[in-house]
Parts: sequence; C-alpha cells; structure tokens
Amino acid sequence: MRMRREPAGSGGRTGGDTRPAGLRVLPAGPDSLLVECGSGEAAEAFHAELLRRRAEGELPAVGEIVPGARTVLLDGVGDRTLARRLLTWAVPPLPRGAGTAVEIPVVYDGPDLAEVAGAWGVDTAEVARIHSGTEFRVAFCGFAPGFGYLTGLPGHLGVPRRATPRTRVPAGALALAGPYTGVYPRASPGGWQIVGHMPEPDTLWDPEREPAALLGPGVRVRFVEAG
Repeated sequence: MRMRREPAGSGGRTGGDTRPAGLRVLPAGPDSLLVECGSGEAAEAFHAELLRRRAEGELPAVGEIVPGARTVLLDGVGDRTLARRLLTWAVPPLPRGAGTAVEIPVVYDGPDLAEVAGAWGVDTAEVARIHSGTEFRVAFCGFAPGFGYLTGLPGHLGVPRRATPRTRVPAGALALAGPYTGVYPRASPGGWQIVGHMPEPDTLWDPEREPAALLGPGVRVRFVEAG
C-alpha cells in the first residue's frame, strides 16, 4: 500500500469574509465554550479559523479545539471575554486545497455498491470514478479511534443509512452515509452503505504514532483505486 502525504496548498485568506449566520456561543462547564454553527460547512470554516488564529498567537488562553458535525468545542478557555469576541469574527470561506493531503488506496467492491449506484443513477464503475475523483476533507472525528467523517461529495449524492445496521462491519470498510464518507478503522457494528474497502486499515490508527489518527480534522483525503 502506498500512503503519500502532499505539501499543503496556499489556501490563504480571501475576500468574502462573513460573520456566520445562526452562530451561538454557549457555556459548557466552568472553562469551556460550545460554538453552534448554522451548517456543517460553517462549522468546518469556523474550526479552520480558530486553528489559524491560535497558530498566530491570538488564542493563548484556549486548550483543546474539538470540531463536531455543526459545533466546535473550546476547552480550557481562560479568557472570559472570548465568548463575546467570537460572535464578532468575520470568518472566511473554507480554503479548499489547503492543508495536508493523504492518499488512501481502496478497492470498490462493497456489498452496497450496486445500491449506491442505483441511488446515484449511474453504474458501479461510475460510482468508483466519481468517488475517487473527489477531494475530501476530514470535518471531524468520532465513533471509534481513527474514524474520520469526510465531506466533499455534492449534496445530491448523499445516501441514507441502511434500514437495518450490520452487526459487524469489517475493518477497512469504505462507507457512505448522508453527506459523509468514512473508513472503519476496526471491526464494529455499523449502518453505513459499504462501497469498498481499504486493504491496510491498520494505518488509520496507530497509538505508537504522533498523532495516532492518520485522518485528523482538516486533513485532505483522496481515495485511489488499488490495482
């Protein structure tokens, strides 16, 4: 298996910065804030802006920054004025093509491949072409160590979860649900639509590596058909 990291793109700030619609900042315990965003895209952009500002030394009193589907949690907040200031930020659109890129070899042979093809109105070979031709981004992590929720597919290609979840999904299963793509790092129950598999899933989570998760929030991902 070939796992390749690519250099980051330019992805700088651009014009068109906006204050996110529907933004709320809520207390979450004595020293944490929960930022609620109006959409998944807004949460990704806000998370990227938080990381940028922290890297530039503008958030010295924040510990962990943890993104979710439509939220970002700030833990270890030592600045009581931060909640008010967050509401005034102008957040630029998420810079595509910025950040680390990882190529993951996969085989498109999943048991739900034909069902997904039917939902998309294409044949199975076209599912593989569309999916492998898409650049994904890890929006957030969860469910299991090393599991990333990847966005990138156009909205009309979202597929529902299975009506009856499987009691066991094998490690390395490449699956879709709603707007997300994910690869199961270990065997577990699951209800996503399986379209293929990653031959060597052990690289997704390695406790001896720093960071242990290959696919952390903000990482760009491309799936490459394995020969």
